[in-house]
Amino acid sequence: MKYYIAIAIACLTFILYMVLKQAPITPEAYNPPKKPDFIGSLMPNSLLATSELLAQGKIKGAEDTCIDSLGRIYAGVEDGKIIRILPNNQLETVAVTHGRPLGLHLDKNENLIVCDAFKGLLAIDKQGKITTLCLEAEGIPLFFTDDLDIASDGMIYFTDASYKFHQKEYLLDILESKPYGRLLKYDPNLNQVTVLIRDLYFANGVALSQNEDFILVNESTRYRITRFWLKGTRSGTQDIFIDNLPGFPDNISSNRHGTFWVAFFTLRNDLMDSIHPYPYIKSLIAKLPHWLYPKPQKYGLVLALDEKGTIIRSLHDPAGKRISQVTSVNEHQGALYLGNLDYDYIGKYTLP
Repeated sequence: MKYYIAIAIACLTFILYMVLKQAPITPEAYNPPKKPDFIGSLMPNSLLATSELLAQGKIKGAEDTCIDSLGRIYAGVEDGKIIRILPNNQLETVAVTHGRPLGLHLDKNENLIVCDAFKGLLAIDKQGKITTLCLEAEGIPLFFTDDLDIASDGMIYFTDASYKFHQKEYLLDILESKPYGRLLKYDPNLNQVTVLIRDLYFANGVALSQNEDFILVNESTRYRITRFWLKGTRSGTQDIFIDNLPGFPDNISSNRHGTFWVAFFTLRNDLMDSIHPYPYIKSLIAKLPHWLYPKPQKYGLVLALDEKGTIIRSLHDPAGKRISQVTSVNEHQGALYLGNLDYDYIGKYTLP
């Protein structure tokens, strides 16, 4: 009897806690479109399950990658290090940001330009010296510096995923369903930053087109990719490049030959889509301890898009046993290099 009384008291206490505790978000209703079926160019396959795993067991959370002229692979990992994988598979530490390095690219002089979620936009020279390029825009601090691409003229295009929620609070941003993201341009000649688009829904990956006449930015929590025109009669305007994607698009890259590669952290969650129209339910979920939050489905997915926004190819690992929760995909000399947020490897898929 005492056992049942204790359970009843515990349940009552939990209910009171959920009702009385102030939610950490003020969510808005969102009505997601019906997710697409996995047919046609989205037809599942097991291609990613054939990927090679690089540096397995030696790193954790290589969120993005880039490769220099000597074939060395760079990545930012969970503990704040920028590591370099040599052709003999040995690892070196290039620098330590003491933050969480996410997107990174090499500029024309092979200096690393890094988006650190907590430290802003950084430059790291060949000796490992770190220089902070940008910490705020329009008086608003960079709260979640995420991904970037670099144009041929040296302009750096990058995202602030959310100016309200930090990297470790990304689930709260998903639940709140408000547009806190920004697409920005940093001019290294003038040391000046410009906001190109405001009010994006979790502004994530960034990629320039082949002719650099437009730039794409992933809006992860709206399952879409937005285009901003840089040249031509539509310069300075934006539109939707592709909508209603099958999952949460993370980073995006361009091979500069007309193909965009899109990495998907996970597929869309039917339960999450069903509760999005109901702010009160989302506020209750936000009160839960983090260990009770919904877990992302294990699934490996990468899409190839042409410059018209058409899906031309998809690569899958449906079981997610080899490749899962892909955060970045970069093409280099006939292979795709796949980053992730939590695992202990970098994936390498050799293109046919």
